[in-house]
Amino acid sequence: MRPLLLALFLAQFPSISAALTCGNTATGFNAWKAEFAQLARRNGIGKAGLSALEQASYATATIRADRGQKSFKYSLEKFMQVRGAETIVAQGRKRKARNPEFYAALERQYGVPAGILIALHGMETAFGSFMGDSPVVAAITTLAYDCRRSDFFIPHALAALELVDRKAITANTKGAKHGELGHTQFLPGNALTYGVDATGDGKVDFYNMTDALASTANFLRQKGWKPGRGYQPGEPNFEVIKQWNAASVYQQAIAIMARRIDS
Repeated sequence: MRPLLLALFLAQFPSISAALTCGNTATGFNAWKAEFAQLARRNGIGKAGLSALEQASYATATIRADRGQKSFKYSLEKFMQVRGAETIVAQGRKRKARNPEFYAALERQYGVPAGILIALHGMETAFGSFMGDSPVVAAITTLAYDCRRSDFFIPHALAALELVDRKAITANTKGAKHGELGHTQFLPGNALTYGVDATGDGKVDFYNMTDALASTANFLRQKGWKPGRGYQPGEPNFEVIKQWNAASVYQQAIAIMARRIDS
């Protein structure tokens, strides 16, 4: 599945979701997987991806997390306190000072300043210290099956199987509760579309910091990041931060932390 094909999946969502039997409990998950396997085969998913789908179990913890996202309802001050903004800024400044050329090279290539990449890295996984404990394929296929947002997650589930086929992940690769993977928690469809092999080893590895941050910068640039322009609320690049996460408090927190790291 190539990025263009993924875009085609997005365009035909209504017909795809209507053809599959969604559910809100574990009861119908195995029957849904059989239906989804047929769709996957028709769209070029190979043996490895199909095997990963067959092994996937209904992810109860994912559904629980999906129903209980509370932090995005906090005030900005509370959100930043809960998510450890002060620590992210302090550690982020040290990371930038230790390896300035790494971040400068990314900014030269993609136009995204260090503060933004470091703030996202810190916010998403505490700089890679915890990248999740949920099997990516199980989590994302559970969400594709779940009736609440199946239209959104179906292409990401297909992309996850393609990532298995490409040996970028395995059936057992761990990520966040919603199937996000790697240092900056890419959803599988975005990983497939915006992933960059920055190390030059022939594969995109989101569990490698270099590949992950280059991919993050590429995502932002492709979403419309304007080099040298501001990223605070009301400035051009703040609109691009919104493409990363839809929660207003998250967007504002990233802009604040990035400015402090870059200052």
